[in-house]
Parts: sequence; C-alpha cells; structure tokens
Amino acid sequence: MKLLIKAPAKINLSLDVLHKRNDGFHELEMVMTTIDLADRVELELLDEDRIIIQSQTRYVPDDERNLAYKAAKLIKERFSIRNGVSIKIDKNIPVAAGLGGGSSDAAAVLRGVNKLWNLQLSVEELAELGADIGSDVSFCVYGGTALAKGKGEIITPLPAPPKCWVILAKPSIGVSTGEIYEKLDLNNINHPNTLAMIDAIHTNDYQKMCDHLNNVLESVTLKLYPEVKQIKDDMKRFGADAVLMSGSGPTVFALVQHDSRMQRIYNGLKGYCNQVYAVRILGQPNESLI
Repeated sequence: MKLLIKAPAKINLSLDVLHKRNDGFHELEMVMTTIDLADRVELELLDEDRIIIQSQTRYVPDDERNLAYKAAKLIKERFSIRNGVSIKIDKNIPVAAGLGGGSSDAAAVLRGVNKLWNLQLSVEELAELGADIGSDVSFCVYGGTALAKGKGEIITPLPAPPKCWVILAKPSIGVSTGEIYEKLDLNNINHPNTLAMIDAIHTNDYQKMCDHLNNVLESVTLKLYPEVKQIKDDMKRFGADAVLMSGSGPTVFALVQHDSRMQRIYNGLKGYCNQVYAVRILGQPNESLI
C-alpha cells in the first residue's frame, strides 16, 4: 500500500516571543498560514520492522536527525507497530529556510502512517504527538491558518487570510534557530499586535493584515545577516505591499495582490537570488492525500 501526501510550507504572518519558560523553551504567540509551495511525501507499507528515508536532496538526512523519521519512529514505539514504512521525500521547500519544510514532512508522515497502520487517531491526537517532534509540527498537522501558542503546540484554527501572492526569496546562507533565540533581547522587543492580525484575518482585511505583519526575530537575524535585510529592502523598493521574514529566517516574503507587481518583484529578485518563488496563500486545512 502506498500513499502520496502533500506537505505545504508555512509562513509566519506574526511571530511574538513573550518570555523564556522554566523548561528552557520560549513562550510563543504566532499566526501562521500555509502556502502553495509543498514537498511531496510518499509512504509505502513495509513488512519488515524498519524505517527507510529517501530524498533526492543531499541536505536531507536519512536517519534519526530527520523529523519525518522521528515521526514514524514515535508512532511505531507509542503504538507497538511491527510493520515498517518507506518514506520518500520529494523536496520543493528550501531546507533550513524558516518555512517549516521538515516539520511539514513530519506532519505528513503522522497523517500518513495513521492511515497506513489503521490507527484511527484524530487530528487533535496527531497534533499532540507532533509537539514531541518539533515546535511547528502541531500546526503542520492541522495546516491552514492558525494561532499557535506555548512552544507552538497550542493550536487555534483561523479562517483563510485574504487572497494574495506570496513572493519568497531565500539567500544562500544558513541560519541557526537556536542562535537567533539565544541572542534575542527579551527586554527590548517591539511586540506584534497579534489580536489585530487575527481580526484582519476574520474580517478579510488585506490592508490591515499587511499593516500588522511583524516578527520579533527580525531584530536579531537582520543584524547578523545583511543579506536578509538587503532582500527585505529590495522587495519594498520593487513595490511589495508588505514584507516580512518567516520564522528565524533567512527566507523573506513579500505580499502583493496584483499580478504585474508580483512579476516585477519576482524578476528583480531572480537577478541575484537563486531561490525565488511566487506562490499563493493556501490558508485552508490540509487535505491529507493528493
């Protein structure tokens, strides 16, 4: 038996860090939505008791470092599954980009093995398991648009945001999420107005959504990596309605509603940035199979 599952990328429309918790993690408050840039995850049931990871991308690990592997292993151990699974990941989402690609792959595996192994777990149960794998996995199990709190595991679904183009640009650098959080000055943060962002989504107010894009991690990443700031400045200069870094970076995205402006920004960035994408906001909950 084989399943093919879509694993969409996410962007942060709003990312706030409230404080550092006693367990060493940070208390987060994020509004996230999925976009039409996705990995494809193919699962095949195996008789032997093993997990196989395959990918055409050399940066994707094929062992326990891979979140998709961790997802399959967690389910196998939690429910004493004796069958194995082969996981083939067709990567389209840039790696280590702040777009949740690894988390989305893990969420796709959770949804897929739930079906393959006939576990009949609810979305809520799968999301709870996802919290043990990574901070964005719970959101990626749900997909669509949501407010995520705690470490990212407390999910409140939201309607789809106003329709628009999302132009993504990832510079050819890597960013350590741990380093960004470590260097974040919690006493000097311009906190997002999360409630205003949620209201903009509920009222389908595109301009209000643009006005309240905010990511507190930019205060660190833009100082450490001038390439990220350069992309953000260029997107604004090319005519974007709003620009923000996603996650801890280094990917920056621009929002526009008009096709001609999207094309201008896309062409301008392609002149010097290898990884540029123009996609639409999905914003709807995941359809498990494609």
